[in-house]
Amino acid sequence: MKTIYILWLRQLKRYVRSKSRMIGSLAQPLLFLVSLSFGFGPIFQKAGDGNYLNFLVPGIIGMSIIFSAVFSGMEIIWDRQFGFLKETLVAPVSRFNIMFGRTLGGATMSVAQGLIVFFISLFLGFRPTSWIIFPFVLLVMFLVAILFTALGTMIASLLEDMQGFQLIINFLVMPLFFLSGAIFPLQGLPKALSIISSLDPLAYGIDAFRSLLINVTHFGLGTDILVLSITSLIFLGLGSYFFSKIQI
Repeated sequence: MKTIYILWLRQLKRYVRSKSRMIGSLAQPLLFLVSLSFGFGPIFQKAGDGNYLNFLVPGIIGMSIIFSAVFSGMEIIWDRQFGFLKETLVAPVSRFNIMFGRTLGGATMSVAQGLIVFFISLFLGFRPTSWIIFPFVLLVMFLVAILFTALGTMIASLLEDMQGFQLIINFLVMPLFFLSGAIFPLQGLPKALSIISSLDPLAYGIDAFRSLLINVTHFGLGTDILVLSITSLIFLGLGSYFFSKIQI
């Protein structure tokens, strides 16, 4: 437990010190939030689907979390190139504890990103249905963050090239985001797209955010939590397995 806490704390210190990373990781979600909500809002309202800002905010929260979470895996490649990872791996502790501590740190940073986007959205006019369920929103944020931080760790454990990691992540993250229903409803999609979206774990995270924040759901909150929990455990297992195979 001490190792996990130390690595978690180390990840948080890195995040706080890297102001450029904080600003850069928030720029894209905020750009999407402002441009899409005010650009497509009138069209969405004329279609009879209500306030587009309320619909969009849960999706942008999911976007900010997944981008921050997946790219936290880059630190493994960075540490490997500069020898910091070797110092950590030779310590007399299990590699699972090392991986889990780093994952918790990355997930905590990602949840912080999601919270920043959420509070900024309040200034833009977003209002959740109820504040009582906010602790459950935090729980879902953490599940989504754990899932995608573990995914980023798994991919980074297989690579040694930082440019290759960025290419793979960009190729993976953008389809996950656009097929998750973050910016458009999943109802009424063509069957092929509907099937693909149902295989996207981020879709369940965003659906859970919508269920809790604006009381709108596609899959059902119970299904969302179940899928996120199982998928998080799977990627934690895969991430720890591939991390244990890193050669130093």
